[in-house]
Amino acid sequence: MPEYRVGTGFDAHAFEEGVPLVLGGVRIDHPRGLAGHSDGDVLAHALTDSLLGAAGLEDIGALFPSGDPAFAGADSLGLLTQAWRRVRSAGWRLANADVVLIGEQPRLAPHREEMRRRLAKALDADPELVAVRATTTDGLGFAGRGEGLAAQAVALLVR
Repeated sequence: MPEYRVGTGFDAHAFEEGVPLVLGGVRIDHPRGLAGHSDGDVLAHALTDSLLGAAGLEDIGALFPSGDPAFAGADSLGLLTQAWRRVRSAGWRLANADVVLIGEQPRLAPHREEMRRRLAKALDADPELVAVRATTTDGLGFAGRGEGLAAQAVALLVR
């Protein structure tokens, strides 16, 4: 009988001037990017944590500490791939994942399919297994005030 596990992930970063905005591995034309030790990709970070959590492994901060200069400016899809290798080595495969961007801007729709493809490629998975969605907070909280972006993710693994 197959074994199933669910994991959730969350990440948030403030906007910062002078850095590119990267979401789901896609560089978005936007006046501000996200502050972070890596490229600040909240979608990739939340997905990474959801996968690690489902597998019962350490979180993204333990694997890729923000104080470690080796990860300064790191490509978050590369970090996702490294984490996924650990999950796969533990005997898990992806049933599906769902990632939600939380913020007022930018609009995700023009980039959604490319984000799905890139996140799925990092997991060596079919893009049909990875959903990318967005929501606003109707002006509430830091994301609603345009101070930054957040993301939530859930992943279902099977072994």
